[in-house]
Amino acid sequence: MKKFKKNELIIHHVKGSGKGGQNRNKRLSGVRVEHKSSGITVRATERRSQSQNLGSALFRLSEKIEEANYRPKARVKTKKTRGSDERRISSKKAASRVKKMRTSKNWD
Repeated sequence: MKKFKKNELIIHHVKGSGKGGQNRNKRLSGVRVEHKSSGITVRATERRSQSQNLGSALFRLSEKIEEANYRPKARVKTKKTRGSDERRISSKKAASRVKKMRTSKNWD
């Protein structure tokens, strides 16, 4: 998990929604974290405490940032070997001979 500086993040404490009753509806246990430079926002409201939600939100934020910064390695083109060319051409010649054998003979 990536460590963030405090000035990189905007942290908002929000009310949870959904089932959970009065405690869930009146406490600000949910957390919304925004990364300033990338603009990526993550919300966590599934845990009971604010600190647990903050931890899970920061973990998800670090995963999203890693995913956004991922660049696949460029493919290096390889050259066909002489042996592979020879095998390909010989198989094509064999197929050609088989097809020539299928033609009907003119017996006139």
